[in-house]
Amino acid sequence: MNDIVDTAVAAGAFKTLVAAVQAAGLVEILKGTGPFTVFAPTDEAFDRLPAGAVTNLLRPDNKAKLQAALTYHVVSGKLMAADVVKLKSAKSVQGQDLVIDTTAGVTVGGAKIVTTDILCSNGVIHIIDSVVMPA
Repeated sequence: MNDIVDTAVAAGAFKTLVAAVQAAGLVEILKGTGPFTVFAPTDEAFDRLPAGAVTNLLRPDNKAKLQAALTYHVVSGKLMAADVVKLKSAKSVQGQDLVIDTTAGVTVGGAKIVTTDILCSNGVIHIIDSVVMPA
């Protein structure tokens, strides 16, 4: 079983996320022991951001902002879908809470979870339909 980073690379739908993780210097952390729960936006989700947003975030002088944005998508521990739906929020690695809403499907930070429970050797990935940003 692959770790979170290798699973994302192999899936092929997370090229922007993987490039961002590399630019932020977070590869080794997300390949680490964990466990982690990653709410992973697809390339399509990144494409829906305003024009130039991704390019701006990937600039070396925005590394801290990029790290904050990416770690906002990560929760310590392994939260399977059955666990997520029981929560009202989850504390992100970035430090802020991600609000979880189950009134119309399941959303985290306002992004809809579209695929759940992709198991990795060091946690789990849930695919979301948009990029969530910390306040």
